[in-house]
Amino acid sequence: MITRQEALEVMKKEIPNVNLQKHCLATEVVMKFLANELGEDEEKWALAGLLHDLDYSETADNPKKHSLLAAEMLEEVDVPDDIVYAVKVHNEIHGLPRKTSLDKALYAVDPLTGLIVACVLVSPEKKLKSIDTSFVLNRFGEKSFARGANREQIASCEDLGLSLEEFVEIALKAMQSIDKELGL
Repeated sequence: MITRQEALEVMKKEIPNVNLQKHCLATEVVMKFLANELGEDEEKWALAGLLHDLDYSETADNPKKHSLLAAEMLEEVDVPDDIVYAVKVHNEIHGLPRKTSLDKALYAVDPLTGLIVACVLVSPEKKLKSIDTSFVLNRFGEKSFARGANREQIASCEDLGLSLEEFVEIALKAMQSIDKELGL
């Protein structure tokens, strides 16, 4: 299996946008914490998070290609099939079933990291450590806030046996653990 360092190099090569790189790092760490919470393979889940938007630079204007191209790219490197599938199905536009906990987690985590970043950016200190779970949950309820963060997708955390509050708490704690790397 590809190492984290090799995956990081691939991600940075394929994704020149620093903010998108930070999104991938945030998704990686949340997936790792979530795997730990659920008794799953932390390394595998983290890799899925790190590599999930590998094709975004090429597919930003073509959502129907997003995640399919990434899956093809991942098949060319030493990435397990279950990671490739999870990356493919994190884009709901394809209508593919999310079968495993890994699939369901990546699907729910992806928009949550964006919601958390949006929460940080409207907080007075603009720091991850200055917001808490209730702040994020309050903003979650505001439909006009961070419209791109699909609430139904985030709430699908229940498919993992987690309440929205538990899910947000895990994600926030995870992202706070790498706040300097995220610049937040």
